[in-house]
This record gives sequence, structure tokens and C-alpha cells, in this order.
Amino acid sequence: MFQADAPVLPPADAPAAAQALLLDDPQEWSAFGRPLTPTGSIPQDPATCGWDSQVVLEGMHCATCALTIEDALRAVPGVQQADVSAATRRARVVWHPGQVLPSQWMAAVHRAGYRAMPAMDALAREQRQRESRRALWRWLVAGFCMMQVMMYAWPAYVAQPGDLTLEMEQLLRWASWVITLPMVVFSCGPFFGSALRDVRLRRVSMDLPVALGMAITFVVSTAGTFEPTGLFGREVYYDSLTMFVFFLLTGRWLELRLRDRTAGALEAVMNRLPDSVERRGAKGNFTRVATRRLVPGDTIRVLPGEAFPADGRITRGSTQADEALLTGESTPVARPLGSTVTAGSYNLQSPVEVLVQGTGAQTRFAQIVALMESASLQKPRLAQLADRIARPFLVAVLLAAALAVAWWWPSAPGHALMVGVAVLIVTCPCALSLATPVAMLTAAGTLARHGVLVRNLQGLEALAAVDTIVFDKTGTLTRDGMALSDTRTSGDMAAGEALALAAAMAVQSVHPASRALVAAAARMPTSNLQWAVTDLQEDAGLGLTATVQCVGAGQATRRLRLGSALHAGMAPQTAGDVLQVVLSEQRADGELQELARFDLAEDLRSEAAPVVRALEQAGVAVQLLSGDRGAAVQRVAAQAGIAHASGECTPQGKLAALQALQAQGHHVAMVGDGLNDGPVLAGAHVSFAFGRAVPLAQSRADFVVLGDSLALVPQTVLLARRTLRVVRQNLWWAALYNALCVPLAVAGWMPAWLAGLGMALSSLLVVLNASRLARELPALGGADHAAPLAQGPVATPVPTHPLEPA
Repeated sequence: MFQADAPVLPPADAPAAAQALLLDDPQEWSAFGRPLTPTGSIPQDPATCGWDSQVVLEGMHCATCALTIEDALRAVPGVQQADVSAATRRARVVWHPGQVLPSQWMAAVHRAGYRAMPAMDALAREQRQRESRRALWRWLVAGFCMMQVMMYAWPAYVAQPGDLTLEMEQLLRWASWVITLPMVVFSCGPFFGSALRDVRLRRVSMDLPVALGMAITFVVSTAGTFEPTGLFGREVYYDSLTMFVFFLLTGRWLELRLRDRTAGALEAVMNRLPDSVERRGAKGNFTRVATRRLVPGDTIRVLPGEAFPADGRITRGSTQADEALLTGESTPVARPLGSTVTAGSYNLQSPVEVLVQGTGAQTRFAQIVALMESASLQKPRLAQLADRIARPFLVAVLLAAALAVAWWWPSAPGHALMVGVAVLIVTCPCALSLATPVAMLTAAGTLARHGVLVRNLQGLEALAAVDTIVFDKTGTLTRDGMALSDTRTSGDMAAGEALALAAAMAVQSVHPASRALVAAAARMPTSNLQWAVTDLQEDAGLGLTATVQCVGAGQATRRLRLGSALHAGMAPQTAGDVLQVVLSEQRADGELQELARFDLAEDLRSEAAPVVRALEQAGVAVQLLSGDRGAAVQRVAAQAGIAHASGECTPQGKLAALQALQAQGHHVAMVGDGLNDGPVLAGAHVSFAFGRAVPLAQSRADFVVLGDSLALVPQTVLLARRTLRVVRQNLWWAALYNALCVPLAVAGWMPAWLAGLGMALSSLLVVLNASRLARELPALGGADHAAPLAQGPVATPVPTHPLEPA
């Protein structure tokens, strides 16, 4: 059963070190990482290679926490690389088991004051739910205490001189102290724990000034309660304390929920595989086991609504599958008996039994997850800048608070301390640190849901500045194959009859020209004539020869040939960029009599022309570079509406043309198939590749389009521009907020409760602004062609032989 095969972890409240020790078993490493081998497969001895592991972090709140964890991990011998994201609260650790084990580098995280857990689906979800429940309880306690304290504080606000006796005022202070105490212990506990950890480790994080402000406010108010005639007896601030704690916890809880909907969208995509699946045992019964225990040859049962946990073949039943993440196509795909299914796709209709053929790193889903995990932990340039100033900013906050207290102390010591508290609380580098990564990760999650993988987060910033896009032709503007453009017949034979006759022969061939004829015939109305094809021969370079007879018509057999006009000894009748296939009959004297001619040309994507128009309307110039013949390139360019096109380009020529554009000051994006455009993709400011053409792990593009729709390219450009606008808005908001509120707090014009409200709103508004990027992809152009682009047809690739150079 699943409970027996799952990772044997102690309860969540067990010590972190004891939990990590169980993860030193090499059999557990694949559950939260992958080996760094060329094929991605696990070697017989897992300890002989490096490992790339993902962990979820608990207890971190800001960029300084991320920097602290990175420093702690990088100091461990054997840890080769460590990247921590404050936005996703995940870490990527590259380590070698010959030098260090997971328990050791997890212990380093624990010593730094945080907790690392394997990024397994169930554990990550459980951790998020547990954290959300705790945050909700702290918020509820703070809200209840705030309401009670405000009830006790209200008489002091509205009473006239002489209305309240000293005994009554003192009683209200004591009642407020009693109500505030559980909030300080329970609701403020995490802030104090984090601050004590910072002091012990001699560092500064966002929780230190906040906890210091809470402690000063409570101590000053307690002193005024216990000694009303003393230095701080003039006024107590329980109402301000409970209000700013409540506002702060409200902001953090809402921020946590919004993160799950924005930056957490990437994690939702990555964690779509089921934790367990039903596997058939030796006796034929099905028992639930952990997904990572599957091996090729197992038979599993996948229920409706579950994701397929591995690549395989359906051995019983039939269903429909949602493969949107893998192909970019949102329409359910029929999967009958005997068809293949892919890991990460959803079973939509009925239970099926599947023979497992590929698991783990061997699947395309694993490649997608690897790219997404890498992107989610990257730090764009603007985020790195914000992280670098976070620690100095916090030190400056502490100094500003101390100076404010020193300035106000001679006139009113109690007021001076509250001014210092307001300065400590109101300043918030969290908004500055979250401004860039939350927006970019939200955009990356939106693109992933629509079939575009972001391999490089910095590419979003580069794409927003692009003013020129260069397309490759074959496999990019055109589909991977040919299409019938014209049919001409000789004699009395109708065009439909000729096409049906040619398709009857071509259906038994895998040549691209044969595929094109079969596809064209399938779109024609059904013919009453049925052809029996026998004695078919295919000669390389010459075509097909067969004996054909019309079924039920009583006609004599005919010896027919289907092949290129040149190889048939017949002169082409069109330009050289069109392949002509001739259907001819072999007469008794051995001569060939032409029956029909079929013109085949590259199949331009139906959305190509609207995409080019949309890019030009967005201010992006479009060019075409191809290694194909000049005539073919110019024909495709004319059909797509591209004014600047060059053919017969070598890879070096493409790169030289790209560099020439860059030398002129243009920001250039390259769109290719990712197969033979590697140098050009790497040389562009930003690049796209269509993921079906090359293994994802080998793709060198910044963006990988999983489907076949060109519309995703301009939509990604528009989303990148929107993302950069949101990032700039967030940065301006964070800067203006601190520039405005800090002077007000220093001047004593901002009470502590208002400072707490401002701090909560600063981070919350940044995340709320980024959440606008989680909507649908931007529509292109106007309403006249936005819908066709969004619903652009997706071709199903077929195994073909290359006809022309790319």
C-alpha cells in the first residue's frame, strides 16, 4: 500500500535534523531531486554523481532571509551551488554525495534558523496548509485582542476632564495589559523568535525592526501600567500595538494567499503528478503505491481526474486526455486502446490501464519541470539589485529610528520611543525585494499554463525591449511538411478522382509528399470509387509504382506511377519552389501517359500572416532568414506579409545578419525550431524555440513554445511588456512609499498603528499588482482577428523525411 512505499518521514513536529537523517538513503534522493547525468537517468550507484535537489523552506519572509540561507548552504563543503527564491520560498541545491549528504546541508539551514523540507508534492502542500492555518489563528487572536483593547481604550478618547477617575483609568490599563499579553506571546511569537535568531547570529532581517518595535511598545505600555507616576506613565499604547500587529498579520496572511495564486502557479504546474497510483500486483489485484516506485513494465490503473504518472501505452479501456501543458493544445485528445499517454497529462473520461514505458527523468514532463524549477529560482537583474540594498536598508532603518528617539527624548521620552517604533515599523524593504520576482514569476506561471516555458526569467525583461523579431522559415512559419496547392488533370479524369487515386497509393508511403496527398484527400468529400492497390513498389528517388483496380466497377487493372515530375522525365510547369508530383499510367509500349499533376508547397501556418500584422501593430519589425532557396523564401514572405526576407543563409550568415541588426541599435528576438538554429538563438537578445523540434534539455532558447501556434510569440511579447510595466510600478510604489512615510514617522506625525497599516499595505499592493499578470494572455491586434489567433490550429507532427534545408 502507499503508506508502506512512501518516504518514511517522521511527523512534521519532529526535529528537523532527525527528519533529514532519513533522507540520506540514496533511494529517497530521486523523490526531491534528479541526478546530474547526461541522460538524467539514475545510475546503479547514486553516490557516484552529483544531484540537483529542490527543497521547500519554512520560516523565511524576505530577501534577507533568502541571502542568509544561500550563504549557509554555500558554506557547506560539497554543496556546489545554492539558489533561494524569496518569492516561491524554494531552494535549489546542487551537491555531491561523496562529500556531503542531505542531512548535513539541511542541518546548515536549520542552524541558520530555518527549516528545509523535500519539495515532494504531498509535503509541500501539507507545509503550505499548516503555515496558512497557523497564520490564520494568529490573525484571529490578534483581531480578537485588538477589538477588546479598543473597547477599553475608547473611554480615554471620548472622556472629558474629570469623567474618568484615576482608579477607573488604571483598571482599564490593567484590562488592556491582560488582553494584550496572549497576543504578544502567540501572535507576535514568530517575530520575536526570528529577531532573537538574528541577534544570536549577528545579522539583520525584516523581522528584527518589527519585533523591536513591538517589544518597545509593549514594554513602554507595561511600565506605564505598573508605574503610572513614572517616566512612561503618562500614556499607554496597547491600542496602537494591537492594531499594527493585526494589520501586519492581515497583510502577511493575504500576501501568503496571493503568492499561492501568483508565483505559486509555477509550483502548481510542477506538482501535477499524483503522489500515488494503483499498480497491479503479481496476483492481479491493484494496490496504491508511491509514484516514484514505478518502473518500466508495471501496469497501473489511472482513474478519471488523475494525471498520468508516467509515459506508457493503454492496454485496457479508452479515454480522453488533457495534454495542454505538454503540447499547448487545450482541446482534449482521444486516447483509444493501444495509444500512448504521457506523464503529466490528465485522464478526463474513464479508468484505463496503462503499461508503464518511461518514468522519472526519461519523460518529457520531467524535462518541463526541470526547466520550470530552474526558472523559478533565477534572480533577474532588478531583483538582484533590490536584494543587494535590502540589508544596508535595514541597518539604515535602525540608525534612523535611534536618531529619531535621540531627537525627541528631551521633550517627551514616551513619545520619543513611539516615534522610534513608528520608524521601525513603517519602513518595508519587503515591497522592494518582492517587486520584481513576484511579477516575473506570475508571468512565467501564466505563460506555462498556455504552453510557453520560460527558461530564463531575465528574458522577460529583454523581450519587453525587443523592436525586431527574426523568424526562421521551415518548421516555424511553415509546418513540418507540405500541402497540396493545385491539381491539374489530363483527359476526362476529375481532380477529386485523381487525388483519391493518388492517395490510395500514397497511403502506404511515409514520404512527405505522400503524406501531403493523403492529408489533402482526407479533406475532400468521400468518393464513391474505391481503389484496390496491389504489387506496390517504392523506389528511392523515383516514387511509387503499383497495380490499381477500381473495386466493383469491372474496370481492368492499370499500372500506375506516382512520383516527381523530374524523375518521371516530364518538365515541371511551375516555379522551382513548388514540388510537382505526377500521376501517370504505364501503357503497353512502356511509355508513361500523364493523368494528373499535383503541386505541393510548404504549408504556411494559417496564423502566420495575422501574427506578423499583430507584431507590426505592436511596433515590432519582422524579418525572415532561411537557408532555403531564395524563391521559396520570397514566396513564404509574401504570403506572411514580411517585407524583409533573405534566403540561402548559412547558420553563420544568419548570425552575421543578426549581429548587423544589433550593431544598428536594434533589440532582436529570434524565433526558430531549436534544432539547427542554436548559434543564432544564443546570439539574439532573446529567443524562442518550438519544443517539439528538439529535446527540451538541449534547447538554448529563452522561451520554449510547447505547441505549434505562432500566436503565442506576439502574446508573449505583449505579456513581457505588461510585466515590465508592473515591475516598474512596484518599484516606484516601494520607493515612494518609503520616501514619504519615513520622514512622516521621524517627524512624529505617524502613529504606530498607521505605520503598521502602511507596512502591511506596501507588500500587499505589490503582490496584488503582480496578480493582474495571472489573467489570460493579451489579445492581439483588434477583435477582428484576436479570436482566430487564440484558437490557431495545431498540427499533429508525423515522421517525415526532410525535404529542404532549414
